[in-house]
Amino acid sequence: MATEVLQMKTDFQEHHSFEMTSSVQRTSQTTKIVGEEVVSSESSSVVESFSMVSHSFEIPQGESIPEFLEKPQPLSAPLGDKAVFRAKIQGNPKPSVTWKRESGIPIKEGSKMFFDSINKEYVLKLESITSDDADNYKCIVSNPHADIIYTVSLHIAEGQEKMDFKKMLKKRAAPAPKKKAKRVVDEKEMLEILSKVPKKDFEKVCMEYGFTDFRGLLKKLKEMKKKVDVEAIRILKPLEDVSVKVDTTAIFDTILELKDPNTKMIWLKGDEPLRIQYSLGKYDTKQMGTKYMLHITNVNESDVGTYSVLIGDKKLSAQLKVIDEPLKFLADLQPLKITERQTAVFEIRLSKKVPNFTWKFNGKELKRDDKYEIISSEDGLTHTLKIKDARPSDMGEISAEAGELVTKTELVIQRTPIKFVRNLKNVRVKEKSKACLDCELTAKDVTLKWMKNGRVIERSTKYTMTHEGKMAELIIDDTEQNDSGDYMVVATQDKDPTEYYSSCNVIVDERFATVKSGMSDVQAPTGDPAELCVVLNDEKVEGVWLKDGVEITDMRGIQIVKQGAVHKLIINKMGEQFEGKYTFRAKGAESEATISIADPPVIDPSVLEAFAAHPVTVKAKQTAYIKVPFKAKPLPKVTWFKDGIEVTEEEKIVMERTNDHALLTIKDCVREDSGSIMLKLKSDCGTAFAQLHLNVVDIPKPPQGKVEFLEKTGKCVKMKWKAPKDNGGKQVTHFIIERRMAGKKSWIKIGEIESKHTTFATDKVEEGKAYQFRILAVNSEGLSEPLETEEIFAGDPIDPPGQASQPQVSDVTKEAVTITWSPPAQDGGSPIMGYIVERRKKGSNLWVPVSKELVQGTKHKVDGLLEDTEYEFRVIAVNRAGPGHPSSASSSVVARDPIKPPGLVKGLHVTDSSNSSISLAWQQPDEGDPPSGYILEMRAEDTKEWSKCTKIPISGSSYTVGGLQERQKYFFRIRAVNEAGVGEPIELKEGVLAMPPPAPPKFDLTARLKSHMVVRAGTALCIHASFTGSPPPNVVWQKDGIPTRGRESITKGKNHSQFLIHSTKRFDTGLYRIVLSNDYGEASYDIHVRVADFPRPATNLNLYEEVPNTVSLTWDHSPDIKEDGSAHYIILKRDTSTATWFTAAEKVYSNKYTVTGLLPGRKYFFRVIAHNDIGDSDPLDSRDSWHINKDKELFNVHIKEYHERDWRHAPHFITPLKNHAVRRGHDCTMSCAFLGNPRPVVTLYKNNVNITASSKFWYNSTSGVCTVMIPACTAKDSGDYSILIENELGQEKCNCTLTVYDKDDKSLLDSVTDSLQKSKHIM
Repeated sequence: MATEVLQMKTDFQEHHSFEMTSSVQRTSQTTKIVGEEVVSSESSSVVESFSMVSHSFEIPQGESIPEFLEKPQPLSAPLGDKAVFRAKIQGNPKPSVTWKRESGIPIKEGSKMFFDSINKEYVLKLESITSDDADNYKCIVSNPHADIIYTVSLHIAEGQEKMDFKKMLKKRAAPAPKKKAKRVVDEKEMLEILSKVPKKDFEKVCMEYGFTDFRGLLKKLKEMKKKVDVEAIRILKPLEDVSVKVDTTAIFDTILELKDPNTKMIWLKGDEPLRIQYSLGKYDTKQMGTKYMLHITNVNESDVGTYSVLIGDKKLSAQLKVIDEPLKFLADLQPLKITERQTAVFEIRLSKKVPNFTWKFNGKELKRDDKYEIISSEDGLTHTLKIKDARPSDMGEISAEAGELVTKTELVIQRTPIKFVRNLKNVRVKEKSKACLDCELTAKDVTLKWMKNGRVIERSTKYTMTHEGKMAELIIDDTEQNDSGDYMVVATQDKDPTEYYSSCNVIVDERFATVKSGMSDVQAPTGDPAELCVVLNDEKVEGVWLKDGVEITDMRGIQIVKQGAVHKLIINKMGEQFEGKYTFRAKGAESEATISIADPPVIDPSVLEAFAAHPVTVKAKQTAYIKVPFKAKPLPKVTWFKDGIEVTEEEKIVMERTNDHALLTIKDCVREDSGSIMLKLKSDCGTAFAQLHLNVVDIPKPPQGKVEFLEKTGKCVKMKWKAPKDNGGKQVTHFIIERRMAGKKSWIKIGEIESKHTTFATDKVEEGKAYQFRILAVNSEGLSEPLETEEIFAGDPIDPPGQASQPQVSDVTKEAVTITWSPPAQDGGSPIMGYIVERRKKGSNLWVPVSKELVQGTKHKVDGLLEDTEYEFRVIAVNRAGPGHPSSASSSVVARDPIKPPGLVKGLHVTDSSNSSISLAWQQPDEGDPPSGYILEMRAEDTKEWSKCTKIPISGSSYTVGGLQERQKYFFRIRAVNEAGVGEPIELKEGVLAMPPPAPPKFDLTARLKSHMVVRAGTALCIHASFTGSPPPNVVWQKDGIPTRGRESITKGKNHSQFLIHSTKRFDTGLYRIVLSNDYGEASYDIHVRVADFPRPATNLNLYEEVPNTVSLTWDHSPDIKEDGSAHYIILKRDTSTATWFTAAEKVYSNKYTVTGLLPGRKYFFRVIAHNDIGDSDPLDSRDSWHINKDKELFNVHIKEYHERDWRHAPHFITPLKNHAVRRGHDCTMSCAFLGNPRPVVTLYKNNVNITASSKFWYNSTSGVCTVMIPACTAKDSGDYSILIENELGQEKCNCTLTVYDKDDKSLLDSVTDSLQKSKHIM
């Protein structure tokens, strides 16, 4: 009899655990016939049950719940033997295995629980079992996703031992209700009944039938056995007919009692004996006590017939019938979908055994090997195919073939998702250095491609890509600024369309260098090598060479060498094409030098011979060009000499020099320019000379000396002279003699004479008249200048008149001046014919007559003058003998209308002052003519004498008086002045102190005075403040509104003050204020100082349970957590069975946290640690352990319906975003905290544009905390940022503003400082 009971229950609890229980119970009864007694064994119960508790709704890819590969089997073992339970399991994460008894009694000492590493089995081994070990045993397999429990029974089979009635009475339960006693006819019938029951039940059976003589019956029963023993062979159970299926095993059995155990037994089929030992396992005989059996394996149609056993003189026979069922698959193969690297298991069962069953993959037969494990059950009906370490190449059609029957299915293998064990990290390097991007993946056989800014990077000398095993690396050699950008590595694998990627940001900072040793100018002869060298302070900085501002591309004849930080430019053979200005230019460094040819100057010898043979001849008043060609590099210094004296360049002499000649130009040549000319060419490489003669041809010089009159009469005048000293370079041909009468301007030629004569006589004169003669020499070029004689009289002379008096100015206008004078005292013997009036400009030597005619009288108005021009006048008397001596010059006078002196200066006031100077300004007077300047005077307070501030009048309308004594009072006055005179003075009403102008105190925020400071305990706190104010303000430092005293050191100056605490402590935290005050105002500035130390621990830790299998922790905040926005808590847990603490949560900002993932039946301690940038606080531990209740076993009881609480709610922010201000080039981190169930979806926006997927922004959202990080902020990153959280119940949004400012942005710095004084958050 067999009975199966299947029970399954599902309970969905608040903590979302899932439990499934199934149990199978089989009950059997066997009957043994021993001799003439029929003994009924006790009823045994075989128990197998399975249950599972799930902890996870969603199981991550690649992980799984535990499962049994081979389940423990129920056991039945005799007393004193051993019992061994075995189980094979799998699961990810690796499960843990424990063994327990269902009754709760501990497994007895001496039992072994271990893992068999060879067979990969978990084993429970019980030695020397007793009846107390009979129980149901549980195998409990657990991992974070589920717990599975398989329960099996252990039955102890008892032997035929002597009854202990007392022991039985102890174990017996309460007596059952008395049944009516059965009465039998006689004692013989009673003995027959007792022979069929176990010995231990004899007493019970006797009582049921009303027999009280229990001992007498036992005695008679033994006598009956003795009588039976007399027979040699006793058949207790004959052979019975057997019907079996094909390919199964047929068993014939009989129970015999043999007097002689060596009695021969023969098995026959029909009349033929069975040759058992030669049947190759087809036939087999077995004996179990008095039971004799014949096993026929793999039964087929040929095995049908009559089988007999001969023993002694007895023969027992029975028929074998074979039932042949049609071959079929009891179930078709089902499609299987597994993950890569797992084992694919296919199992199929046949209706009967076949000899030619095969497994095929894509039509190809599979053989057993390391890859494929092919298993057949003992009965040959169940066939299993295991494909180990499944790979994508194993995907395809799996078929099972048994004869002509075929069943097929598909094997689908999902690729294991690629994960990045270590992601790419952001890299920041300098130019020309190496950038290394590396990552680690979970798989080896992947295809990688690297991308930059969305474009695939091709392999080149610049990019080195390596992929060894699970490691991937990209090396960027000689980085440049354009290598900055977003880099990504994309991993793909065969038969997986998904692309897996990891990205990072590379920033290449510009590399600057400085010149350690610069270049110097180089000169080299033509054909020789030349070299320029510059040394930088950085070997990795490249540079470029430029010639005359243009980069050098033509490298013919040039070598450019870089040896570390040394950069060289080498010219193999110097030539004109290499001359110029060379520049080496690198980032942050530049050096310049000039390369030139150094050849000595050379003049062609043929040119020198020509100059020596033929002088340079030029006519007077023409231009002489003296050109001397030469060759030289560099160009030499050109010096010209005339008659040994160096020639300097002036208006008529021009000296020029070109690349190949020197040119001396003499304009308007005169006779004196003739002479020896020498050219000197000189350079650092040598000197060259050229000699020549210049001959200027001109008219002759005048005859020499004073003319000697040999005769002066009224009838003849005879004169004598000397020949000219210089004939002008040409022969004098003759002399010309001219005369004129005194007072006349025209000359009359009176004769010529050959050059060999130097005397001349003329009779063309009149008695008493005055005459003047002149002699002119003549050559081929023309007439010389005349040699004039003095006036002579032909006969007795008449003297010119005397000198008139000094002219006096009587009236002046801008156009005319009236002068008067007195006639001379002597008229020379002839009446005054008139006067010559002359004028000249002041400072000039040229006198100009004011009229063509003689002026009559002694008064004359001179007109036609230029306004604002200064003039002088003189008068010359004239008689028949001619003009007399001029008078002395009149006083100078300016031709302009009369002017007035200036009036009073207006608006004298002070514009600025310092400790040593005072600045004044004024306006010009309204009255009088405009002033030409101002006279500024001053006096100190302790003196009455005025002193001029300047030696000459001040031309402008402002002036700064320097060199004053600090804080001394000075008085000032000023007067305007012009040509008409000096105006009246005007005095400043009050004295002025030499000190800066009064000003209230003001802080200098450009000195980066911070409004928030965070210092570590034990380090120095230094606050430096710069300010202005006049007079210098008084400085007072306060802490929390009270003047500081004691621990600090304060340094004060006129424009600064410093507050210093050498070693800070936590109580130094507070609001520090610096107060400035003087007579003109007061100013203050607040600095929030926080002294950061290891945080103080939290207090008052409480534990309670809100959700089953979880623990909620609450505690009182650490005082330091509220003050530090970045501080948080770390939650740890510890199983009481271990000393190791495990992290339950890393960043908790509130004072409450619910710990999940706890195992039922365990006890835990909990710990809370406060953490900030300095470190961890002392731990706060729970006083007592917390016990996680075990899930109760399910019973068929009626309980009230549980109404699950709705924990859902709309999302909302508990800590919103805050405004940030970040300096350009720095990183910015923004964070916020929120709650919501279901977990909200987070979306990032910048200026209302979705940036969630942008690689520029690093974003992370974990445990209700969203963090956004912007690396290396630029001006483009400024703007409004917002975070939107939403779920099915609602949404909420928070905003903030990011401002990115430059280092010297003072206006923004002021606004940021003002805003920061109102907020405690600062980046």
